[in-house]
Amino acid sequence: MQRLLIISMIALLGAGCSIDRKVKKLSDTEFDHYYALRDYMSDDQKKSYFKLKTEEERSAYLKDLGLWDVFYKYDQSTRDAIVQGDVQLGWTKDMLVMSWGAPYDKQKPVGRPAPRSDRYVYRFEGHSDGTVYLWTENSKTLHKADRLFVREVTMDMDVIAEIEEKEDW
Repeated sequence: MQRLLIISMIALLGAGCSIDRKVKKLSDTEFDHYYALRDYMSDDQKKSYFKLKTEEERSAYLKDLGLWDVFYKYDQSTRDAIVQGDVQLGWTKDMLVMSWGAPYDKQKPVGRPAPRSDRYVYRFEGHSDGTVYLWTENSKTLHKADRLFVREVTMDMDVIAEIEEKEDW
């Protein structure tokens, strides 16, 4: 599956310019775990995170919130795939949310063999240079997109069973 390129942090984080400026100051390692855990934190927790002055303080804060192990329980190659947006069959719901964030839409598919199934719908923007952006509300890059498409991720018992790409929204 094509890797997802994440450039516009304003659109991804949706928490305003002041947080965007602070995200840019994070080390690569800090960016990776913040990016993966952003949807597990409230806006107030994000603000508190960025008020901390050092990487050690921010890491301790994530540990105190009980979020550290959500990301770091995976091996390095899995964490890299999460941050790169390389969602794969067999991943858990947590891995998906860490990688692509909250879905644009959630559905309950019918006729699935599993006792519990969910479908998460994500919108994407494809650009002429080959980059793919995860679409978010108020996207700053939508006007430049050559292609708009969705990926529907079907999960059976919180494990990704299917990923289907569909043109247009």
